[in-house]
Formats: sequence, C-alpha cells, structure tokens
Amino acid sequence: MRVVIMTAGSRGDVAPFTGLGAGLARSGHDVTLATHAVFAPLTDGSGVRFHPTPVDPYALSHSDRGRGLHASRTGPGKLLRAASMARSAAEEMTDALVQAARSADVVLAAGAVAPLGRAIAEGLGLPSLGVFLQPQHPTRDFGAPMLGGRSLGSVANHLGGRAVAAAVDRVHTRAMDRLRTRHGMILRGPAALRRAQERAHWPVLHGFSELVVPRPRDWRPGLDLAGYWWPYDTRPLPAEVEEFLAAGPAPVFVGLGSATVPDPERVSAEIVRALRAAGLRGVIQRGWADLGARTDDVLTVGDVPHALLFPRTAAVVHHAGAGTTAAVLRAGVPTVPVPVQFDGGFWAARLVALGTAPCAVPLRNLTADALACALRRATGDARHRARARELSRRLAEEDGVAAVLAALDRPPS
Repeated sequence: MRVVIMTAGSRGDVAPFTGLGAGLARSGHDVTLATHAVFAPLTDGSGVRFHPTPVDPYALSHSDRGRGLHASRTGPGKLLRAASMARSAAEEMTDALVQAARSADVVLAAGAVAPLGRAIAEGLGLPSLGVFLQPQHPTRDFGAPMLGGRSLGSVANHLGGRAVAAAVDRVHTRAMDRLRTRHGMILRGPAALRRAQERAHWPVLHGFSELVVPRPRDWRPGLDLAGYWWPYDTRPLPAEVEEFLAAGPAPVFVGLGSATVPDPERVSAEIVRALRAAGLRGVIQRGWADLGARTDDVLTVGDVPHALLFPRTAAVVHHAGAGTTAAVLRAGVPTVPVPVQFDGGFWAARLVALGTAPCAVPLRNLTADALACALRRATGDARHRARARELSRRLAEEDGVAAVLAALDRPPS
C-alpha cells in the first residue's frame, strides 16, 4: 500500500514519524513522509521516501512574530496568535501536500495538519487516518494540552478542548479555500468537515502510551492509543561527547529543543550556576534557544541522538515537548521539565505525576536556585530513577507501529 504521512512543525513533530514510517516500510508498505524540506535528512537510510513542503519552522519561529509569540504566556490569547501565524503557513504547504497525496492509497494525517490532510484525502477520494502525538480531542479528564493542560474542572476542561478545536479549524480556512479554487475539490468548511468525521468516528491513533496518559473515559470510539513511535536515527554520538562522558561522572543534559527564549545568555548563565550549585557536570544543547557555555565541566553541543545520550545521563532538563518527553521516558532517567509553552505544561505535569520528575520549573520561574534544588531532588532521590527505569522497561514492551499496521489492514476510512 502506498502510504503518505503528512506532518508539520518542529523536529519533535516530525522525528517520531520517521520511526513509524520505517516500521511500515519494513512491513512492505511504500511510505512517503511529506513535511518541511529542512527535515529531509531525517529519513536517510530509513526506507521512507521524502516529499518536501515549504515553510522553514526555524525561520518562522525566529521571525518578529515568532519571537513575540514565544515571549507571551500560554493561554487562549497565545493560541489565537499562534493560529494566526500558522494560517499562512498551512496555505503555503497546501499544494505540496496535494501533490504528495495524488500518488498515495491512504493518507496518515498528523495533528498539526490533520484537518488539511483529511480534507485532501476526502477531496481525492482516499481513506485517511489521524496520527497524533498529543491528545487533541476534548475531554473532561484534563485541561486542553495546547492551553497548558491545567485542569479547571470537567466542564471547563471540555470547553477548553472545544475552543482549541475551533481555533484549529480557523487555521485551515484559507488552505481549504485553496483546495477548492486551485485543485477543484468539492469540500465542506473545516468545522463542518470535522463534525462530519467525528460523527463517522474518523479513526485517530495516538503515538504515546496509556502508561503515560490513560485514555480519557469520555472519548468516542475510534480514538485509540497506539504506543510510542520511536524516531529512526542511526547516528553515533559525536567524538567530543564520548570523550566528555568518559572524562567524569554522568552529566545532566539540558536542552529546550524548538523553544526559544528572550535572553539566551541569561538563561544559559542560570543553567551553569545551577549545575555547579548541584555539583553536576552538564551537556547543554544549543537548540533553537541558542543556549551555550564554555567551561571545563559543561559541554555545548548541537543536534545529537537523544536515544544514545539520554540513558548515559544523571538527569535530563528539557522543555517538555512531546518528542523530548518520549525520549526521556524511553531512556529511563530522572528528569526536570522546564515547560515553555503550549503542551509543555501538560507533559511536565504527567512526568511529575508518574514520579520520574520531582517537580517542574517553568521557564518564567527559572533561576539557578530553583533549578539546582530540582536537580538535587532528581538525582539524589533514588525513587525517581527507579520509577523512570521501571516505566522505560514497560514502554519497551509496547509496539506502537503494530497498531497502525492493524488500522491500515481494516482499512481506515
């Protein structure tokens, strides 16, 4: 079967689908990943074809609008500003996604572009399936992850989830218009299409484990948890990282992934002071925040394979994005989440609830003292490492690809 996976966003929104795609390809499917051109190297050697789409998410994040967005707090206002910025990006990607789908038998649409992907599939008469990295459907069990995830009670939680769905519909309005005018597709509007597919129980598989987020009790049939899709990555650790690891005790990894910060130098200095106060060495990843330090006990690195580095650390400090959270859980090490925006607060709360993190230190509250205290608790209390190891062991027994293979055999609608 010819499968096209559509996704968009940061590396963490893309990398898990290289692992899913590679698993489907090993089972005999012809798989294409359609996403931002900058991520083409992620599929090298995986058996997955790559179809480039426009928009550079790094450049978008570092534009004036992107920096202004990151400087504000997560909430309804920030979500609306993000939706406005994403609207033009979705429209710009539309033609390339249609081109990718024309040679497919089925469309797997990831969370960020799911409304557009399922509309393209409907317009071309193709079956489709949702593949989400976060829980996006409204529920009374917890607050909407894209609003930070804080529970405000069952009614407010559900209303928040519906508000997020409405905002996502608005993101794709112009892209849907483009499908009609440029590609001749006869389609309902985004909201009407979503409601129709909800009534039809459009299938969605989620790339996380029920051990981490229990399936909400009020979700409709067709919303299932597959388990994690681990990124395809065969790179070795750089020699300088191997040398640093061999030169002393296990370090703490610190990275904020695709998050940006208003003052990288200040944040970097606070991190270094925290590591020293806690008596720990560190590996700082530059990331999109451009963090870094030059000291004997701190190594600054670029992009490195998390699957190889994280298990060899004393703890991981991270922005609690879905991708990095998954990597930390897989590694079985204690963690200190530093949520920055959107779903970071949700995943940080899950890590604390699971016992793998002592607490969260939101970026807006990040000081050397606060981070040092959290690191002492993460590395000094053996219960956090024990819980992390046990959860990692149980996650290793799951097969997230198998659920997608089974869905393709049904086939999806």
